[in-house]
Amino acid sequence: MRVLGNLAWLVLFGWWTAIAFVLAGLANCLTIVGIPFGIQAFKLAGFALWPFGQVVVESPAASPALSVLGNLLWLILGGLVLAVAYAVVGVLLCCTIVGIPFGVVTLRMAALALLPFGKTVVPGDQVPPGAAVFVGVPR
Repeated sequence: MRVLGNLAWLVLFGWWTAIAFVLAGLANCLTIVGIPFGIQAFKLAGFALWPFGQVVVESPAASPALSVLGNLLWLILGGLVLAVAYAVVGVLLCCTIVGIPFGVVTLRMAALALLPFGKTVVPGDQVPPGAAVFVGVPR
């Protein structure tokens, strides 16, 4: 079922959401200061292509202070625009019965697009014990 959901997501929504993250990443990589933000956007593009079966958890190795600073700068450098776009599309998808599962994933992606720093993507069956799950459903 997970593969079917991922294939449907990829064909219907995944390709354009990944392109949005790649474009944000390329724009951020134009400056030296923006390179860490561009790399984070590229990681999110991979998650946006194949989200079912993966979860986003709080990274135990992340520095809280640097995560807050990174998230604040991310909001300025394009994160807010991505999050609003995801939220609008997620609400529109939830207006149809068939689109509800995709709308829920899109709304979760909006939260991730808003505050991506301090988080890491792991397979759903490899969630560390006691980890705070940010996006996705662990097995």
